[in-house]
Amino acid sequence: MQTRYGLPLVLAALLAGAGAVPAQTLDYWGEAGGWDVLIDPSLGNGCLIQAEYDNGVTVRIGFDMVQEMGYVTAFNEAWGDIVEGQSYPVAFDLDGERYEGEAVGLYLNGVPGADILFDSTDFLWDIAAKQTMTLYNESGEVMTIDLTGTMVGLDAALQCQGENG
Repeated sequence: MQTRYGLPLVLAALLAGAGAVPAQTLDYWGEAGGWDVLIDPSLGNGCLIQAEYDNGVTVRIGFDMVQEMGYVTAFNEAWGDIVEGQSYPVAFDLDGERYEGEAVGLYLNGVPGADILFDSTDFLWDIAAKQTMTLYNESGEVMTIDLTGTMVGLDAALQCQGENG
């Protein structure tokens, strides 16, 4: 989500040195708030949190240290009509607060997904503070996920980034 609000110095410093094309190989850092905390060497050792949901969606929220951006990436076998590299308008609903953005289609190990880049710490902390995130495209709702534990997970990702950035 390229909302371009500008980064506060703390997050800007963490991102200094960061499009989040997820690596095929991630290094395990730990677990926090029900999320796995991982390091992506292909994104400048950017740290991320990842969770898999019962609805078949895998979500990653992290830091792309190569492009100096944050990202939300989601994958699902059911999204077979995604075109790699194509841009798609999307919207997020975070407990009733709506954000507009752009997703780029990608595949990881043959699984279709969408990558949304952002540089807004407001958006990052809104994700962390909310309970539910729903993603929409022009056809309607794409996914809804429970964000319980996301604040704890992102705090751990920031700690990870401080150690690995």
